[in-house]
Amino acid sequence: MAHDVFISYSSVDKTAADTVCSILEQNGISCWIAPRDITPGLDFAEAIIDGIKSSKLFILVYSSNSNNSKQVIREVDRAVHLGLPVINLRLEDVPLSKQLEYYLSSVHWLDAKTPPLEDHINKLSGVVKILLRKDGAKEEDLEKAIRDGILQVGQDKKSIAVLPFTNISNDPDQEYFCDGLAEELINSLTKIKDIKVVARTSAFAFKGKYIDVREVGQRLNVEKILEGSVRKSGNKLRITAQLVNVADGFHLWSEKFDRDMEDIFAIQDEISFAIVDNLKVTLLKREEKALLKRYTEDPEAYNLYLKGIFNLRRYTAEGFQEAIKYFELTLQKDPDYALAYAGLSEVFYAISYWGNVPPHQAYPKVKEFAKKAIEIDKEIGEAHASLGMVYAFYDWNGKEAGRELATALELNPSSAIIHLSYSWFLTLTERHEEAVAETKRAQELDPLSPLIIAHVGLACIWGRQYDKAIQEMKAGMILAPDFYLMHYYLGLAYRGKQMRKENIAEFEKAVELSGGAPWPALMLACNYFETDQIEKGETLLQSLEQRVRQEYMPALGFAYVYFFRKDLDQTYDWLKRACEERDNFLPWCAIIPIQEYQLHNHHRLRPLYQKYGLIK
Repeated sequence: MAHDVFISYSSVDKTAADTVCSILEQNGISCWIAPRDITPGLDFAEAIIDGIKSSKLFILVYSSNSNNSKQVIREVDRAVHLGLPVINLRLEDVPLSKQLEYYLSSVHWLDAKTPPLEDHINKLSGVVKILLRKDGAKEEDLEKAIRDGILQVGQDKKSIAVLPFTNISNDPDQEYFCDGLAEELINSLTKIKDIKVVARTSAFAFKGKYIDVREVGQRLNVEKILEGSVRKSGNKLRITAQLVNVADGFHLWSEKFDRDMEDIFAIQDEISFAIVDNLKVTLLKREEKALLKRYTEDPEAYNLYLKGIFNLRRYTAEGFQEAIKYFELTLQKDPDYALAYAGLSEVFYAISYWGNVPPHQAYPKVKEFAKKAIEIDKEIGEAHASLGMVYAFYDWNGKEAGRELATALELNPSSAIIHLSYSWFLTLTERHEEAVAETKRAQELDPLSPLIIAHVGLACIWGRQYDKAIQEMKAGMILAPDFYLMHYYLGLAYRGKQMRKENIAEFEKAVELSGGAPWPALMLACNYFETDQIEKGETLLQSLEQRVRQEYMPALGFAYVYFFRKDLDQTYDWLKRACEERDNFLPWCAIIPIQEYQLHNHHRLRPLYQKYGLIK
């Protein structure tokens, strides 16, 4: 029986492939997909060959999973040799393997990396119908689809890393300006969908290190590097910038700017457009407008804003307070500076995790400042992402969280932190395969970030892929052996596999490296009680109870400790307190995969989860 479309996919991407099939068939396009269309008793390989032969079009549901799948490569090979039109529906922006590149480097693709997937499949239906026309696809129809951005042709995205500008001023305190200039350029370029921009964390990992740009480019997996220097004295600026080709180290473009501070915005524009021009990227009107956008015309306000960003990136209690001060000073100079409100939103989100501030004190401010930023400028992706996190982890409103995070991704498709934030939302909605894929996308954009590597592993843990999580974490430890979250999440993975000796050792290491961060310490106490190491458990619990009198500690963590201490009254009281404080870890623990930690399934505790809408 003839079909319109053969759908090829890796078994890991079955959910996405089934969604593609379902929506295409709703649009009147018949599909062949395994295993649904394999007749029982028929040889699998023969059925696949017959399915491809009986179809008019071949769709590859492409991700990192299908990239090296021998089954997928064989299917693509067969389709190409049969002369079928091929559309590569890309769930992730990962480089093609050499084998797939041989077949697919010159064919059409359609990107479906930003949610919701359903919208991309509906666009795909239109392209499929063009290709299936009885009179054949007309070239002008395909050209229009490409021009409209529905269908794309060519190689993978152009890629660049913007390194921190070197401070050659006499004043070392001008470091904030050099870092800020580079970060502003990164943020501008992330708004262009056809450019892969390495995130700040990875690009800044080479700060102060004299490494050949070709080696930097290879480690970051980019084609081009932007580097430069800044000399700032009073109102006078001298900025040099050069764009370097990683393959051969040649300078593609360079410029020196001797200007006044008032010209800083024009300088940024010139550098951004030089990058776009040399990467040979055609800008959409929306993207060109985003590059030219100026959030303030006041150089002094801009200068104060950069000081705020510089202090925020220190990720210390002192840095957060300094960041708040400078963002507030920025807004005194320019009350409509939307990015300063977005900065304040990010600060208060950060201190709810890194500064031990209670969620009910931090999150309302996150929401207030994010909404203010969006009110002034609705196209600030970071503000939408912050708002999405409030809806997900404080308001416990999944629908609004998904909407805000999808908007953030659309506005900043190359933002690693937004992809990471969206992966957390996908985990909360138990779309674990998609969550892992999103963390991988974030890792591609920020390959040297220990935080992102650790969360690749965490996404695997929540999807019960414990072995994969262990593999990811051990690989990450080569880069950051002393990053406590890596050890903490490795401990969780071992706990999932019931490897008790190993999991406790990793929790102990996490406590040591973090200086006693709340969650590793609380989970270690749980595990001491679980394994009948009562004396160790009681000693640690006493120190934690002492701390909670002096600083904020997550109530949910104490609920767990008392649960494993077999004190159900205390467990209930602490869990109730966690719900009242809107503990931002409660949504995670409502879906925790480790059975013994599923407090929501305990008959006495379940009503609390139901009362606060955490479970149905």
